[in-house]
Amino acid sequence: MTFQIYNPTRWYLHPVFIFACSIISLATALILTIYWYMDITAALEVIIKKFHIDPGQIFPSRTGMTILVLTLLITVVLAGIFLAFIYYQRTVRLFRLQHNFIYNFTHELKTPVTSLKIYLESFLRHSLSVEEIRKYSRFMLDDVTRLTENINSILNLARIESRTFGAESTRENLVDLVQGFCDRNRSLFHNSKITVESPSPVFIYSVNILLFEMLLMNLVSNAVKYNSSDIPAVRIVFRPRKQRLMIDFVDNGIGIEQAEIKKIFRKFYQASDSESKGVKGSGLGLYLVFSIARIHGWKVAARSRGKGFGAVFTLYLPGQGADNLKGRNLWKMIKKSVSW
Repeated sequence: MTFQIYNPTRWYLHPVFIFACSIISLATALILTIYWYMDITAALEVIIKKFHIDPGQIFPSRTGMTILVLTLLITVVLAGIFLAFIYYQRTVRLFRLQHNFIYNFTHELKTPVTSLKIYLESFLRHSLSVEEIRKYSRFMLDDVTRLTENINSILNLARIESRTFGAESTRENLVDLVQGFCDRNRSLFHNSKITVESPSPVFIYSVNILLFEMLLMNLVSNAVKYNSSDIPAVRIVFRPRKQRLMIDFVDNGIGIEQAEIKKIFRKFYQASDSESKGVKGSGLGLYLVFSIARIHGWKVAARSRGKGFGAVFTLYLPGQGADNLKGRNLWKMIKKSVSW
């Protein structure tokens, strides 16, 4: 019985129809109340003038206040219904996103596990040459990497939202952090070209290193993953301004449609053409980027000229003098940042 509300044949049970009827009914009641009050008042005024009756006996002072209170109560009821409807719509949207996420994530876990099972069975049933073993081992490593990335996405999300990461923040040179991250993880992006460009060797900011490296991993891996070029390239460009510092992550990937740009930072959201490109994911990477940026008091935005033109993700940081993130304030900001 619970799901009858979604049955298109029972249109009279749809929340939108019920909401519209409730609003129309209450608005009609308010209009009729005011109309009848004005009509009765006009008739009584005629009687008062005709028979010279004291108006105070007919129109007590509390009558106007009663009408005002009734009007306010109906207004509050209308506002409550409207807010309940908005909350319902958000809940339905979240339910759909979660359903899609569970389906996609289950597929993402099942696919590499099935692939690994097939390769292992091949090792047991057939005598393979050394070259074949190496070939299949590389495929297995790719599947393990894919599986690890998806599991890490879930674990990282859980850690951020449950506050199980260390809250310590230290003042670090962002250029060194980014360059060090790229040097340590070149094996993960060995077929890609990643460069760091900065007009100054020093930009000191308060950061949680673990979270910052998670942000870098998601941005760089997305740029490489959603890429159909022969050599995926990512340029990390530091652009200082008077009141802020901007860090651009410029890639030569598949690009982003304009209609998708405002949605890609939502939890569980995946671009509509990602599946057609043969790219699978959990829909959490850019949400983690958005949340980590908010935790540090930064902003993140994306822009693209469309399909085939790559994308640019930009971190907006305050000026170095305005940067005053303290470890004790870090998790207060998480509560505001990571919400469903």
